[in-house]
Amino acid sequence: MESSIDIGWWQLTAFMSVLLIPLAINLKLQLKLGREISIAVIRMTVQLILVGLYLEFLFSLNSLLINVIWLSIMVLIGTSAIITGAKLPRRVLYLPVFTGLIIGVAPLMFVLLFLLLKPQPLYNAQYLIPLAGMLLGNSLSGNIVALQRLFNAFDEKKMEYEGILALGGTPYQGAFPFLQSALSQSLAPILASMTSMGLVTLPGMMTGQILGGSDPMLAVKYQLIILVAIFVTLTVSVTISLTLSIKRSITDTGLIKIKKIANR
Repeated sequence: MESSIDIGWWQLTAFMSVLLIPLAINLKLQLKLGREISIAVIRMTVQLILVGLYLEFLFSLNSLLINVIWLSIMVLIGTSAIITGAKLPRRVLYLPVFTGLIIGVAPLMFVLLFLLLKPQPLYNAQYLIPLAGMLLGNSLSGNIVALQRLFNAFDEKKMEYEGILALGGTPYQGAFPFLQSALSQSLAPILASMTSMGLVTLPGMMTGQILGGSDPMLAVKYQLIILVAIFVTLTVSVTISLTLSIKRSITDTGLIKIKKIANR
């Protein structure tokens, strides 16, 4: 297999000119998204270049302490992104979401690095950082959807919740149907994606490895491992985030501390 074909900076710059197409559509249809598109593209470009430079430094240094610090920053930023995206109060739910991410990611990282891949050293940044990034990144949208569905349900189905309390149920029992629904909805997109994988689309990691010169079957093995790890991480992190969020946001008498979030 051949190695990846290098892309010159001038070639990359020339390719970026295709962005004139969505900008032209924006002007033609008066979408008023020109500023947002420009900012998004500029931020994406600058951030990815800076991350690329930093990862080159990180990989060459390969320090356990720095790797752990970087992972901690990733989890903290991921937690903030989830709460901000779901428009929830940070003070009440930061710890539940943070705990969900940690418990969802840490065991899978242990299995991947210590039992399956066994890189040398085990904290090798070339494996540790990208794997953790994929697990965390794919958990963000699922957690946002789940938390939004959960707390909107408390407002939209208030009578159902209060009915269970009136019949002697605990606050958790009253919220349990909402937890079930929120978890199911958060897992629906990844389940649909897994069902169509290989028939409709080729996953990004697999495509990248093939373009990088890897044998297709080796790329398939890595992709299967990552997809299973992502699915398990998402399921565990969302379940724990929802469960702890319910316990932290409901008083012993069943009073909800967080009101409707749809318009917040």
